[in-house]
Amino acid sequence: MKTLFSALQTAVQQQQDCMLVTVIAGSGSTPRGAGAKMAVFADGTITGTIGGGALEYKAQQMAQDALQQHKSYTWEFKLHPNQVADLGMVCGGDVEVYFQYLNSAAAQTADMLKQILQTLHKNADSWLITSIAEGQHWAQQTQIADKKLLSQMGFPAPLTNKTAIVTYQEQKYYAEPLQTAGRVYIFGGGHISKSLVPVLYPLGFRTVVVDDKAEFADPARFPLAEQTIQAQFTDYSAAVPIDDSDYVVIMTRGHANDYDVLVQALRTKACYIGMIASRSKLKTTREKLLADGFSDEDFDRVHAPIGLAIKAVTPEEIAISIAAQLIMERAQLT
Repeated sequence: MKTLFSALQTAVQQQQDCMLVTVIAGSGSTPRGAGAKMAVFADGTITGTIGGGALEYKAQQMAQDALQQHKSYTWEFKLHPNQVADLGMVCGGDVEVYFQYLNSAAAQTADMLKQILQTLHKNADSWLITSIAEGQHWAQQTQIADKKLLSQMGFPAPLTNKTAIVTYQEQKYYAEPLQTAGRVYIFGGGHISKSLVPVLYPLGFRTVVVDDKAEFADPARFPLAEQTIQAQFTDYSAAVPIDDSDYVVIMTRGHANDYDVLVQALRTKACYIGMIASRSKLKTTREKLLADGFSDEDFDRVHAPIGLAIKAVTPEEIAISIAAQLIMERAQLT
């Protein structure tokens, strides 16, 4: 999302009109669901994707035509058997796509893009609401909303990671999540963490790396992290405020440090706790937790060994397995 809107902002700053193409509804077997989007520029280049293949190519051509006409409109691709064959596709279903014209000469466009990129740096739930109406350019149709405005407009709750279309005061609107509260707190700034942060960045996870050594909590080591914090693993709560929207990833330099971090994490409402662990380490950890007054229910909160079981070995592979598990957890939370 950040990459796409940054590309749009760059084009607008260079006084280049462009198109935003968004899947706002879909049914059946389709390349991508609601929320998939791409930016289409005057030279035919794109950023983002609505699924690739013939459907995306057709949408790209339509967007370039709409760009020349300064036009916003919706179009429904009905991928029934004969139409699927015509497009050279094997999947079927219906896809409704919204083509929105961005007028670079309108001050509203630059202002809205700036607001969106600022919102993407905030740790708060927010949504992008767009009126579905022809004849207007994108910035005239779009606003950023919080939960209160969503409720006033009749959007279903909870809507945290979902899209929806509603009619409000006789106008149809499309809402999609712009930013979701919550950070990934990574304890330990070692090799796996160094591989994990750049994997999580384009997935929309904001990361904070915590280590007790300055060289491992160096911002230069983690340029894509939102923050690095030097704090003692034995008592980090004052420096690291964890709430129920946050993820905790534990992979410090030693078992003792891991346990210190885990004990404190279990006293928070973190939505996810994962820890690097072998089978023998897990057994020892459970015994220590029970001896320290924790329950089996507490132990069951811990995802260990961390990551999906894809036989990962290298730091880069382990980072992919952790990212995949976080994606799955995020989807299940909404």
